[in-house]
Amino acid sequence: MAALRTYIIVRTLMTIPIVFTLLTIVFIILRVMPGDPITAMVGMKAPPEYIERLKEEAGLNKPYHVQYMDYILGIIRGDFGRSLIWGKRPVLAEIFDHLPATIELTIFGFIVSIIIGLITGTVAGVKCYTKVDTTLRLYSIIAYALFIPWLGMMFQLIFGVYLKILPIGGRIDPGLTVGWNTVTGLYVLDGIITGRYDIVLNALQHLILPSLTLGIVLSGAYTRLVRANMIDVLSQDFIRAARARGLSELKVLRHALKNAFIPILTMMGLQFAILLTGAVLTETTFSWPGMGTFLLERIKYVDYTTIQGTIVFFAIFVSVVNLVVDILYALIDPRIRY
Repeated sequence: MAALRTYIIVRTLMTIPIVFTLLTIVFIILRVMPGDPITAMVGMKAPPEYIERLKEEAGLNKPYHVQYMDYILGIIRGDFGRSLIWGKRPVLAEIFDHLPATIELTIFGFIVSIIIGLITGTVAGVKCYTKVDTTLRLYSIIAYALFIPWLGMMFQLIFGVYLKILPIGGRIDPGLTVGWNTVTGLYVLDGIITGRYDIVLNALQHLILPSLTLGIVLSGAYTRLVRANMIDVLSQDFIRAARARGLSELKVLRHALKNAFIPILTMMGLQFAILLTGAVLTETTFSWPGMGTFLLERIKYVDYTTIQGTIVFFAIFVSVVNLVVDILYALIDPRIRY
């Protein structure tokens, strides 16, 4: 346990310079970009004194090194700045308003990708070098190459326009939100907590198409990884010994999948981060009010501080996810040296 504790501490300390580097890169990129964000936001015809006042409020009239120190100290305190538009709310409050929608979509898309990837990868590994294997490998290539907006629109046309069995946009029907207070911001979970199963059902209906879109595209990588690991594990001596002892094929496959799962865990962590940060295409396709739609909207309005704060938040979140995955990897695989 002491060795594991040391590993966790060291890995946590290693994350700090990574996050610091990401924060510095974001700061530099946003300031070397051409144009003045305040002038772009209010227009060239705005009074100069009004532009200067906005710059002062945003801290953009200070030297770069002062801006950088204020920026880093603010992040350490949990202060991501204030929006330049619409009430000038704290950026962190804006993020937390939209984050639950993205997390909910990410979780369900993640589950879909894992289920499809594990099933297709396991079958391909067991039936390796057969027509079934070839078909599933072809599926993995096509799925990974699919363009998310195209696939999403195909689902909308088929299930929303032609069959009329699923909603094509939004998180929930507008009428259901009247007089209903959310607890966590995750509509499915909130519906269960409050006993509003009409909310649960409606939220799940809205989640089906965007979750399938995200899950199918990312399942291709799991299919190939699971297949490769299953082929390797099924050829090992302990699998032959298990079969020789008369264990059922289902039990053999269960042991094989457990051993093949260790390297898949790392992919799961990386894919979860990709799902969270790359949901912008899915969210815009399905009018999903999450972080992707939020960031795209603020880019359109040149909300400088919100863009910076949102990118920084994503960078920190991805770093934390990768840290948690590394720790879980160490807990699951005893062969890792601390």
